[in-house]
Amino acid sequence: MTQQQPTTMEPMSRQMQDCVQACMACHTVCEETMSSCLHMGGEAKMPIMRALMDSAEITRICADMMMRRSPLANEMCMMCAQACDISAEACMSMPEDDRMMACADSCRRCSEMCRAMADTRM
Repeated sequence: MTQQQPTTMEPMSRQMQDCVQACMACHTVCEETMSSCLHMGGEAKMPIMRALMDSAEITRICADMMMRRSPLANEMCMMCAQACDISAEACMSMPEDDRMMACADSCRRCSEMCRAMADTRM
């Protein structure tokens, strides 16, 4: 289902711009939340850290691929949505932590936007 590379670059649609912004915001929040987790310490947080690392990386890559109109961007958006779902779930395991809840919200928003973009012609 990989799309052909466009021959000319049209301006990004509002939907794509919003998705790129959601990806970059999620990237930032995941990085900040990882830093917070490191300060908390504890081995029990390793599954959360792994999920956050995956989301931080994939959201940045996904935004980059959308901006350059990669023919793989649709597939990357779907993978990004899945990674963000996993991170949101991991963060929800600590409902007493405001930073974790903010991260879960950002991940859910990014997931929704990426899932919608995965079905859109870029």
